[in-house]
Amino acid sequence: MNLSYWELKTWFTNIDFTIVGSGIVGLHCALAMREKFPKSKILILEKGILPQGASTKNAGFACFGSLSEIIDDLKSHSEEEVIQLISKRWNGLQLLRKNLGDQTIDFKPYGGYELFLKNDEDTYIDCLQKLPFINDLLKPLFRNDVFAKEVDRFAFQGIQEYVVFNPFEAQIDTGKMMNALLQKAIANNILILNQVEVTSYQEKNNEVEVALGDFSFTTKKLLFATNGFAAQLTNNQVKPARAQVLITEPIPNLDIKGTFHLDKGYYYFRNIDNRILLGGGRNLAFETETTTELGQTELIQNRLEELLKEVILPNTEYKIAHRWSGIMGLGSTKKPIVEQLSEHVYCGVRLGGMGVAIGSLIGQELADLVK
Repeated sequence: MNLSYWELKTWFTNIDFTIVGSGIVGLHCALAMREKFPKSKILILEKGILPQGASTKNAGFACFGSLSEIIDDLKSHSEEEVIQLISKRWNGLQLLRKNLGDQTIDFKPYGGYELFLKNDEDTYIDCLQKLPFINDLLKPLFRNDVFAKEVDRFAFQGIQEYVVFNPFEAQIDTGKMMNALLQKAIANNILILNQVEVTSYQEKNNEVEVALGDFSFTTKKLLFATNGFAAQLTNNQVKPARAQVLITEPIPNLDIKGTFHLDKGYYYFRNIDNRILLGGGRNLAFETETTTELGQTELIQNRLEELLKEVILPNTEYKIAHRWSGIMGLGSTKKPIVEQLSEHVYCGVRLGGMGVAIGSLIGQELADLVK
């Protein structure tokens, strides 16, 4: 780095808090830190042009888990743990809406639907049988039934007769949300540097030395909000999980509105700007998709196109406009990791594919750790 006196003085001197990652967690953490420490100098470092993980690459689902996902979670988590997870996701969504406003994030309460393929009879029957039990489990939190059995009104093909509807689910515009968060951070005098990668760090007495390649600087506290990339620097048990996505060109008279889940949440799609956005398929190749490399694979893209043609838009002409991928952070449990790693280093990671729902809350919790 060939830095001037002004650059060193303005961006890399007398730093109180350095946050690694400018996604939903990192920005919410920085804003919470600004409230807590009004006169502090806060620096956010981001290795991408835009947030590198999933914050600007997700599907924009304001969701907290489909019926089949919740039933699946109950196999590896206690009822209390599952209720806590859903409560955290729901409260996180309310915090996001409160912080930015529904109009700003283009919040649309169209509801969510879970579809079941014809050849997935077992999951379908299991979900319909357990639907009343899950509703009873969630009633203290939502004061109402969350899931209801409905006949498909969207003319999808190759699916079971009934879909499961969730009126509490909604969709947002991911780009508008992140742009608003970035603008809010800048308005609160939070410094953000992009395309800067932290390569290592070392704790020294009352500060942390942070290395950016061959250049280093010191900060009083270091906070990691790197989710799917967390294992690289924090040694946390976080596995990256790539999510591949495609989107169509605008489709005239598109009647599909809502967020849709398929195959235990491994596939998901929605309407946006008269297009269909469809993602998922990592269950076809878990090992290949446990990666921090952004990109697409023929296997998964072909399956997405197959679902689009045969199930979602069977009698509609469409063209695919664009494809991309994002990196999530998963683990053996769905509980996020928000902890102090050492005297001056902290992390808020492993969002379990629910970053939109819990990112704001995890950012707040990460800031709360710092004394």
